[in-house]
Amino acid sequence: MKTKTRCSWVPTDKPDYIHYHDTEWGVPVHDDRLLFELLILEGAQAGLSWYTILKRREGYRKAFKNFDVAKCAKMTDTELEKVLATGEIIRNRLKVFSVRKNASAFLVIQKEFGSFDAYIWQFVGGKPKINRPKKTLANTRESDAISKDLKKRGMSFVGTTIIYAYMQAVGMMNDHMSDCFLAPRQ
Repeated sequence: MKTKTRCSWVPTDKPDYIHYHDTEWGVPVHDDRLLFELLILEGAQAGLSWYTILKRREGYRKAFKNFDVAKCAKMTDTELEKVLATGEIIRNRLKVFSVRKNASAFLVIQKEFGSFDAYIWQFVGGKPKINRPKKTLANTRESDAISKDLKKRGMSFVGTTIIYAYMQAVGMMNDHMSDCFLAPRQ
């Protein structure tokens, strides 16, 4: 039986990572709850491997009320301190406390644009961009613009490299390698 060819960064010995690649990464996301979840998880990844966060995803969902943005925006310092005490997530104070701050900014964006989806997808004209770089990219013109705007709106852990990874994760930027079975055929 022939195995599927995947992007070379996918570890073949990690079924959960393979599942993430095959079913989520690069698939366009338009649900605000999931857009918020992935924004927080990409920020949590800063300085770490994605697999470190992926293994703890359920812990993050539990800690942050299944990424209900309104509930996250109302989390108290005491609740956030309890989140820091759990071993189910990466215990980084700045990242944990940024969830509340980012949730508050996310709510303002939803109110202004009708949804976070409408806001974020405008940066790519409402449809995925297909990217075939000759080398791995850390940012693009679009990720630079989104990062700058989100920072201006008060968000943290939204640097251009984090935002580029986010754009890939939510399908705004399709960077599946050309030999990957999920690469768009032109």
